[in-house]
Amino acid sequence: MDFSLTQEQTMIYEYGQSLSKTFDRSYWMENAEKHRFPEEMYAQIAADGFIGLMVPEAYGGSGLGMMDMLLFQEGIANEGIPLLSLVVGACMSMSVIGEYGTEEQKQTYLPAACKGDLRFCFAITEPDAGTNSIRISTLGKPSADGRFKLSGRKTYITDAAESDYALVVARTTPHTEVERKTDGFTLFIVDTRAPGIEMHPIPVSIALPEVQYQIFFDDVDLGPENVVGEVGRGFDILFQSLNPERILGGAVCTGIGRYAMKKAVEYANERVVFNAPIGAYQALQHPLARAKTDIEMAALLARKAAWLFDNDLPCGGEANMAKLAASEAGIKAVDASLQCFGGNGFTKEYGIFDLYPLVRLTKTAPINNEMIHNYIAEHVMGLPRSY
Repeated sequence: MDFSLTQEQTMIYEYGQSLSKTFDRSYWMENAEKHRFPEEMYAQIAADGFIGLMVPEAYGGSGLGMMDMLLFQEGIANEGIPLLSLVVGACMSMSVIGEYGTEEQKQTYLPAACKGDLRFCFAITEPDAGTNSIRISTLGKPSADGRFKLSGRKTYITDAAESDYALVVARTTPHTEVERKTDGFTLFIVDTRAPGIEMHPIPVSIALPEVQYQIFFDDVDLGPENVVGEVGRGFDILFQSLNPERILGGAVCTGIGRYAMKKAVEYANERVVFNAPIGAYQALQHPLARAKTDIEMAALLARKAAWLFDNDLPCGGEANMAKLAASEAGIKAVDASLQCFGGNGFTKEYGIFDLYPLVRLTKTAPINNEMIHNYIAEHVMGLPRSY
């Protein structure tokens, strides 16, 4: 594995620096506190060609891979401007259609999505199933004419109402009727404005520009043109989406951790107490040094997972370990930085505490770290299944 970046990858990684000159952390926070999607920044990212990083060039994208998307996400997070909707839209939805969609689907959705003219969300989580995706009950009931009636509900779906289409994970055969628990999954492209769909926002305490929704499907009419991949064979495609989610979640955490530490180092070099900069005191140096080490270790693991993904090698273990390591490292980095600022860290002026809810969220979402530990123990280390 070559740790050096190509000239193109360096440009992608440093894009966040140029983006932040127009759309900085204060712009992001202004939108986050209003739970307003940052339309202007999204339009700029689309105009600069970064929405379709992982979409084939034939359909308006750049035809690049997971490593490039990771560098992009990490680079903008380094500037304190994470955009989670790009994880679920540009990566988990658009790249899946680019790889598994029909020619008609690719032509219909991808060029416009790459331009930022339409947006996707990803709908898998259900209130009764939680992290046990095998037990999802949203059902696309097949009919004799080859069409489907989609019924069920999803929860914590990022930017559902703000998106034009949802990539919905459903069953076309209930889990009680399949021979193997992974059988019967089907992915559908669903127009979010279709008859039979109802949405309700979920109020959350974290300042984020993205809004979470509950979605209710009541006999939503779908045809074979809405199916991505094969009917009943969507489980493998599903995990092609979930591993990238873990990898890119790691990129966001490491970027936010670096942003927090950069602010702390600047403050610690300038703030003088007892006739010396507080950065000279080991009580502040050591936690920051430890946090920096943890961030960079997590970043390396995420890049390894991205490299494996791009080379069509198994990456589930690395993707999950990267998410675990990055979420823990991000929390440590923000906490060490917050302690460096003292009371000023809790003020709006310095904005350090504002970073904490987001990194803390990553211990729980998109999948909790307890389940990540279970996965690593069973699938990486070979221990008995624990649940």
